[in-house]
Amino acid sequence: MVALRDAEKAKVLLCGYYGEHNLGDDALLQVLISQLPNAWDPLITARDHQAAAELAPGASFVDRRSLSETLRALQQVNALVLGGGSLLQDGTSFKSLLYYLIVLWCARWNRIPIILWGQGLGPLQRKWSRWCVQATLSGIRAVSWRDPASFHQAQRWRLSMPMVMGPDPVWCHPAPRWSGGQDLILCLRPTPLLNTQGWQTLLRALEHFSAQSGSKVIWLAFHGDQDAALWNDLDQQRLIPAGLRERSLQRHAESLDQVHGLFGKASLVIAMRLHALILAATTGCPTAALSYDPKVKAAAQLANLPWLDLEHPLAIQEMTSQWHEARRHPASSSSIQQLRDSADVHRTLLQEHLQAIHQRLA
Repeated sequence: MVALRDAEKAKVLLCGYYGEHNLGDDALLQVLISQLPNAWDPLITARDHQAAAELAPGASFVDRRSLSETLRALQQVNALVLGGGSLLQDGTSFKSLLYYLIVLWCARWNRIPIILWGQGLGPLQRKWSRWCVQATLSGIRAVSWRDPASFHQAQRWRLSMPMVMGPDPVWCHPAPRWSGGQDLILCLRPTPLLNTQGWQTLLRALEHFSAQSGSKVIWLAFHGDQDAALWNDLDQQRLIPAGLRERSLQRHAESLDQVHGLFGKASLVIAMRLHALILAATTGCPTAALSYDPKVKAAAQLANLPWLDLEHPLAIQEMTSQWHEARRHPASSSSIQQLRDSADVHRTLLQEHLQAIHQRLA
């Protein structure tokens, strides 16, 4: 670990899925940067350094897709923060999990204090993955979990480090107040839970709802690389009803300011993406969830937002009725503020431990 000279700031490596054109991770990074103590300078793993620099002016960056560069960066820092999301999981790919495990073990080898901030745990589908993650976490300094399931799994593993649990840190992201509008905004993503029949049912429900409400429909690609092709895929399969196609526009989520502007003037946001759901709800905009993952359902339940589980068959009448009800009864400002207050546990833990590390270095 690097020693400090007089009046020198300590350096922390913020390791996460940053600079990958995913607005949810951009929001996480902005919240994390805002919670760093002033005595620390961030070095951030990011694919697109220019995009990440707009979120964290003055920070330094390392290519997150280069494991060798990330490991070299560990030699320059005094602490490591694994920041936001569900990074310790093998559902997306085992290669991704192995990347983070190697980074964590190298930090442990170099005696660099490690903090997990706003993390989810899993899914861990392989027995070997569960064993490796459990063994790795035994050497972490402190953890803030973003959901009860992750916290309870860590308790079952009898991990002894300081741990807290609170709602996703993006609930703390500043947001403009909803001013009302007519647009229906869709934050959909590809999912194996919807086959051709499932997509047909969902799209027919969207056609009926948008026709009844007279809404323009904005298809907002929240993750540029994954979501942008969804419209074309559905259109090529001739699944999009003619009326819905005529009322639809495609937009890419280019910045958090742009997204907040869209949400602030929408009549309803229907979101599969977790952080699209949270960012919409924080504005006060009427919001409904389509849950492809338990984390989406959990966030909707926390905020008392309506949700449907995509693991179960969809029904047009059930969906349209729920969406009309959601438009009439958005989440209360008091419930959103309560979530903001609860999510502050991530900041408290981060600052407490970084300040303690800095005092030891001084």
